[in-house]
Amino acid sequence: MSAGQRIEGHGGELAVAAARRYGIETMFTLSGGHVFPLYDGAVKADPPMRLVDVRHEQTAVFAAEATAKLTRTPGLAVLTAGPGVTNGMSAVATAHFSGSPVLVLGGRAPQYRWGAGSLQELDHPPMLAPITKHAATVAETAGIAGAVDEGLRLAATPRRGPVFLDVPIEQLFGTAEADLSGPPDGGAARRAPDPDALARAAELLAAAERPVLVLGSEVWMDGAADAARDAAEELALPVISNGMGRGILPAGHELLVTRARSVAFGRADLVVVVGAPLDFRLGYGEFGGRDGAPRARVVHVADAPESVARHAELHAAVAGDLTLALTGLVEAARRSGRASAPGGSRGAWLKELREAAKAAADRDRELLASDADPIHPARIYGELIPLLDEDAVVIGDGGDFVSFAGRYVEPKRPGCWLDPGPYGCLGTGLGYAAAARLCRPSAQVVLLLGDGAAGLSLMDVDTLVRHRLPVVMICGNNGIWGLEKHPMRAVYGYDVAAELQPQCRYDGVARALGGAGELVTKPADIGPALRRAFGAGVPYLVNIATDPDVAYPRTTTGI
Repeated sequence: MSAGQRIEGHGGELAVAAARRYGIETMFTLSGGHVFPLYDGAVKADPPMRLVDVRHEQTAVFAAEATAKLTRTPGLAVLTAGPGVTNGMSAVATAHFSGSPVLVLGGRAPQYRWGAGSLQELDHPPMLAPITKHAATVAETAGIAGAVDEGLRLAATPRRGPVFLDVPIEQLFGTAEADLSGPPDGGAARRAPDPDALARAAELLAAAERPVLVLGSEVWMDGAADAARDAAEELALPVISNGMGRGILPAGHELLVTRARSVAFGRADLVVVVGAPLDFRLGYGEFGGRDGAPRARVVHVADAPESVARHAELHAAVAGDLTLALTGLVEAARRSGRASAPGGSRGAWLKELREAAKAAADRDRELLASDADPIHPARIYGELIPLLDEDAVVIGDGGDFVSFAGRYVEPKRPGCWLDPGPYGCLGTGLGYAAAARLCRPSAQVVLLLGDGAAGLSLMDVDTLVRHRLPVVMICGNNGIWGLEKHPMRAVYGYDVAAELQPQCRYDGVARALGGAGELVTKPADIGPALRRAFGAGVPYLVNIATDPDVAYPRTTTGI
């Protein structure tokens, strides 16, 4: 490969050179002959691109997605042809629903033999098209660099999401020249929101007596966390955080009322949702109506026009760069005279929500310190939370057990919380954990696993061990599929296909794969085990047997 921006090389070298321009430092993959040139391109790059090989293709894509979420730059996964691609599709779908910028490069059987029955011959793009922003085959070696460049630009442009490209094996091995002299376009152009839409939203805010501000993942992804905090503080708006919006207002902030979520959403007269879809996690955009209150008005502020809700009744919609939208909203509120801290009914509303949040926290103290035997899952969080550093990355992969985490664990900084997102696909955990350790090398990385979720990715403890990625894993092991067992019993009076092994030794799996771990069955042993895990410096799984009769008290299943 020649110096400068005019490059010559095989298809893998061209792809790696293009990816490097977007800040990509790691290639996640599972070995396959169809994609060898991409590995060669990574190894021979100057400096080399890090290769992290995993034990299941979905882990590679999940790791790329977590990289995108944590760094706000695109992630890269490389999947071999046929089953390599299909094994990664659930993770691609997760990136699609979460709006994560990921480029997935797939191998492809040789085009010159297409239709003759080559090994793993499959036309991937038609299958990937519904869950990507773009899915295509790059038919010529000379087109690889340009296709990767354009794919990464598209992935990083709001609404963000995954892009899939596959390349026939003979084209990936082939050589060509490419011109990468122009600047990369990472979707960085700031998209100004409509001033009239901002003015309408400000009018609604000025008239509201019981407003609530919801901050979601796209606030973090769009680099608008500081603007969101400033807007909340200047407008004195009570805030509920969602997804990676958690931590924008740190734990303990006087405006953070996530623990009063039910009261806030039930009694609000205006809900301003910024950077989150109006999906099942937000009642599909239907707020108010509690205690005789009327339905709340709804303002949806999204990073792109296609992200604005179409199914809900909106009283205002703002689309564009979220920093510009939030600062514009504050400026419009200043012009209306409602940018200062409110008194009167607004002050009473904020006081009501603070008191409701405090009451919820007070009720939790007993559960967080519970000495129940079998262990109440809340006790785990009572022991864990005091051990977390301010910059700890907490990852949830599970159902009921991780729902408790969402209730009790409040990040102190933005960009420190990962969960499966709106698609709800379990198995994200080990990929997310590997990426978190690489992206945040000095931070604590804590992976919270339900025992059901553990079965979907635990083999990738081997990946953590081989690549020397120490992570603390906590398995809430109740021996059941909790999200299914309790509801099925409520519907039918019995359950099937919902039992797992009681006290299954997942810690033994971690040890067998070269990590460490232990089984905990008594509440008093949780804290010491967690401290051993944090001090171990290796992948360490604390396998905690919890009470299968304790179900998370959810109000929706998302159905």
